[in-house]
Amino acid sequence: MAKRTDPFAIELTPELVVRAYRAGIFPMAEDATSPDLFWVSPELRGIIPLDGFKISTSLRKSMRRNNFQVKVDTDFDAIIEGCATVGKDRSSTWINSAIRNVYAELFRRGVAHTVEVWDGAELVGGLYGLSIGGAFFGESMFHRKTDASKIAMAHLVARLNAGGYQLLDTQFVTDHLASLGGIEIPREDYEERLADALQFSGDWHAWDHRNA
Repeated sequence: MAKRTDPFAIELTPELVVRAYRAGIFPMAEDATSPDLFWVSPELRGIIPLDGFKISTSLRKSMRRNNFQVKVDTDFDAIIEGCATVGKDRSSTWINSAIRNVYAELFRRGVAHTVEVWDGAELVGGLYGLSIGGAFFGESMFHRKTDASKIAMAHLVARLNAGGYQLLDTQFVTDHLASLGGIEIPREDYEERLADALQFSGDWHAWDHRNA
């Protein structure tokens, strides 16, 4: 069960969000229309160990078969719109206008990043999150074609490993994330791993330099 505070009325700023993540908490809204936000600190925190990502045989075949192109940081607005849209992969969303605005500003500042999966000119899946120190905090993901979000996650893990990251936080573990190697750890364990990861400086662009 997640530990939540009461709704807060103070302005959600990029600086506040970064401080919160460094302390192991993050904001959420009840739904897209709610003006209220909550600080959340799950008793069991979801992570994907960077040496424990699982690529199934079917996913490997899909990655070879599909002509999807993976890009990063080219269309934040489209990614967060995809993540915030109710559809076959979600019946509700916690991304309200305040969260959209502050994470868009974090993207402009180079703290938030996207991994995007394109089929020609069509965005078919992707994810976004925050890069702070040696930790990457995954926020949300979506897909419009089979395996697109899994391909985005596979690229993310490879990119984080290339950049010397120490922690991939997924907040919670869904069946989808569990199939990719996601696990739950106690809050105290997570806070220790987070403190260690924040001592590092992950290089988001190391993958690009290595594969240029």
